[in-house]
Amino acid sequence: MNINISAHDQVTLVEVSGRIDSMNAHQLGEALSAEIDSGHTQIVLDLANVEYMSSAGLREIVSALKKVRGTGDVRLSQPSPRVQEVLEMAGLDTIFQIFPNPIEAVGSY
Repeated sequence: MNINISAHDQVTLVEVSGRIDSMNAHQLGEALSAEIDSGHTQIVLDLANVEYMSSAGLREIVSALKKVRGTGDVRLSQPSPRVQEVLEMAGLDTIFQIFPNPIEAVGSY
């Protein structure tokens, strides 16, 4: 798994690629927590290049969403078909705002 973080005005874009599973989900959680702890609470998580996400990965993004509630939001961008399926099975497609591309997701704030 690779994580690339960039700032776009007041929004933090977190681009993730590879597999998010029980072996590395904590790395995603730590990256998101570091951004939130430094005051960046408007986050877009780009999942276009994530080929697999386990429940451990879902747990980390839900945890990040809970941390920013009231001060910001975590929005998802272009989840891969497999990740979209997992989000729907978990019912998270109704909890997260999901956008077709990062430009729209960043612009939604």
